[in-house]
Amino acid sequence: MSAAEQAGTVTGTVRIVPVSLSDKAMLDRFIRVPFHVNAGDPNWVPPLMMERREALSPKKNPLFAHAEAQLFLAVRDGRDVGRISAQIDRLSPLTAEGIGYFGMICAEDDPEIFRTLFAAAEDWLRARGRTRILGPFNLSINEETGLLVDGFDTPPMLMMPHDPPYAMRRVEELGYAKAKDVLAYHYDIRHDFPPAVRKRLEKPLPPGTVLRRLDMSRYKQEIAALTGIFNDAWAGNWGFVPLTEADTDHLAASIRPLIDRNLVWFVEIDGEPAAFMVTLPNLNEAIRDLNGSLLPFGWAKLVWRLKVKGLKTGRVPLMGVKRKHAKGLSGGMLSWLLIDACRRECLKRGMEFFELSWVLEDNVPMRRIAESIIASPYKTYRIYGKTL
Repeated sequence: MSAAEQAGTVTGTVRIVPVSLSDKAMLDRFIRVPFHVNAGDPNWVPPLMMERREALSPKKNPLFAHAEAQLFLAVRDGRDVGRISAQIDRLSPLTAEGIGYFGMICAEDDPEIFRTLFAAAEDWLRARGRTRILGPFNLSINEETGLLVDGFDTPPMLMMPHDPPYAMRRVEELGYAKAKDVLAYHYDIRHDFPPAVRKRLEKPLPPGTVLRRLDMSRYKQEIAALTGIFNDAWAGNWGFVPLTEADTDHLAASIRPLIDRNLVWFVEIDGEPAAFMVTLPNLNEAIRDLNGSLLPFGWAKLVWRLKVKGLKTGRVPLMGVKRKHAKGLSGGMLSWLLIDACRRECLKRGMEFFELSWVLEDNVPMRRIAESIIASPYKTYRIYGKTL
């Protein structure tokens, strides 16, 4: 038994063990909990261990420059049977309201395990003056958000969570109630836009409006422009946390291996970036059978699937229209232009579907845009809340 386990708290038959972000062995145990909990779920996709280690590294994830987090393992009879995180993000507007967060929840289907894990997270937040808890956020609202409550019959897309059906029941048994739902839209790109939308897109662009691809020769500046649009477009939305300069640098580095300049588009109006859309190949499609490791032959399989075989699915994780351009018909038109440009390029690469995610349930303008092109919500992720 490790020193951390000896220092853990015992409740019933479950021992709660705090996990230090600097303890590599314990961190790997924390990351691996979903590997055995979800082993029987054909739709769960094992994440790459190297990616998860970087996401939980204060040296590599800029989130930790403005957030504090504590990880917990649940251990029973020498087995790791569950995990959870508790965190406080100083940049979140909800923090000023006394709100803290939980995330990374994964446990075997046992009420005692869930109860002891949530008690640990709640106690940690309560000790830091938090009066309400929201989640799951893994670890930020700009990363994996929500607990899957509908859409268990298909695998998750890149950077989206996947949970067993029993998890929502266990969370709700502990007094947690819905705070918000976020939706993932499924879009079959093999079908053209409805005639009314297509007719509008065939009209000449207004003077000063330019639709263009990402310029890889100015990659860092382009990502900075993208971030500026994103922060403006999403400002004021529920729970929004702006991307910092460090976040931008991290984003630029982390998505560059997946970037295809023909799948990232901007609209400029009078020389100013006004809107953007990023489509990424769905990495989960390529890594499903790698069991979290690129060794010994995972690298070769991944490169072949990405570069030679190609993928059938993609995800739109980032999209935004500056608020001054978003109102009325112009906002819809800019979004249609971007989606259509990405759609045409995805078709050239043999893709068939992409996911627009995530979309807040009360983001009516974005939902109308998605539904106007016959995209349909096929997964629902719930953010739960509870008074401490």
